[in-house]
Amino acid sequence: MGRALLSQFLSLSNASPRLSTSIISTGRNLKRSATVVPSLFPLFGAADFRCNCTASVPVAEAPGVSPTPIKKRVVSGVQPTGSVHLGNYLGAIKNWIFLQDIYDTLFFIVDLHAITLPYEAPELSKATRSTAALYLACGIDPSKASIFVQSHVRAHVELMWLLSSATPIGWLNRMIQFKEKSRKAGDENVGVALLTYPVLMASDILLYQTDLVPVGEDQKQHLELTRELAERVNYLYGGRKWKKMGGRGGALFKVPEALIPPTGARVMSLTDGLSKMSKSAPSDQSRINLLDPKDVIVNKIKRCKTDSFSGMEFDNPERPECNNLLSIYQLVTSRTKEEVESECRDMNWGTFKTNLTDALVDHLHPIQVRYSEITSDPAYLEQILSEGARKAAEIADTTLNNIYQAMGFLRR
Repeated sequence: MGRALLSQFLSLSNASPRLSTSIISTGRNLKRSATVVPSLFPLFGAADFRCNCTASVPVAEAPGVSPTPIKKRVVSGVQPTGSVHLGNYLGAIKNWIFLQDIYDTLFFIVDLHAITLPYEAPELSKATRSTAALYLACGIDPSKASIFVQSHVRAHVELMWLLSSATPIGWLNRMIQFKEKSRKAGDENVGVALLTYPVLMASDILLYQTDLVPVGEDQKQHLELTRELAERVNYLYGGRKWKKMGGRGGALFKVPEALIPPTGARVMSLTDGLSKMSKSAPSDQSRINLLDPKDVIVNKIKRCKTDSFSGMEFDNPERPECNNLLSIYQLVTSRTKEEVESECRDMNWGTFKTNLTDALVDHLHPIQVRYSEITSDPAYLEQILSEGARKAAEIADTTLNNIYQAMGFLRR
């Protein structure tokens, strides 16, 4: 999820092939849990990218009627900081459109994560509303997925506090993102939230008894911590211990698995092919924002970093910018890697940049039109967010009540 979840694809049953892979390995637990299902993403060619459950209970069926398969749950989100850009879209939001047809999905705006670093308070609600509208404009269907704002479901913060009591400080000290961001900001400007937000991320996931978590490259370590924390709490308070407290016993949390895309999860900067496209990058020239008008897109692609090699090619380590721009072109044109290679192999940079610009403008235009329609009707958006939060809270409260019980709190 950006910095949050982000929340990266399995079928309703076990029909889809499952492939354990070390591609996401940051530890033994996450390594063995990785799942890649390329067949679900025709957009990304033969292969293709921010979370979860109270266990779903089968509905009783009439005699002779086959039971309805229980959908696995996926939850993910994007931070409302800065403008939603092409990396957020191609790496997360675009893939949610496929997921909502296959899973029980909850997609939220992770506004609580947005305050871990200095921010402009008046802009937070505005950015939150804009991000929610972009979810819908990109194709998230509220009749299929629950769309809500993280802070509108208070169980996220409550569970974070309970999980914090079981989280060893050493686990948080080892988090790479904390080390990197605190070093940049300086100790005097770093709040405690920057250290503890992985616990909030774990809460985001575990509240909904997540089956599968879409994760990008920069979130693997956070999912590993979430899995370890789920297992730790299950051991400390679950099983017979929970049963003695009046509960049903067994695991308090489902241990989530990673959902890894073969491609498309990491869109790089337009000014540095070795750095991820980011909202926090100081130059807006480094990214394509979903709401950038045509003339801005033309200018950014015209000025983006290239190289002096002839022709276009994927996967040359000496040409990171070429690989990145070809990958973006592949994703927005819904072509296979082989088709793009064949089309662009002998192109010069001028011709390719023109084609890429046209493809980006054509792809983003319908999103921008739909966004304008949605934001012109604030009541419509508020209704969707309210209903999404209500559905999410029903699931989250069940998990939270179980945890309070298992940890020995007096019943409310």
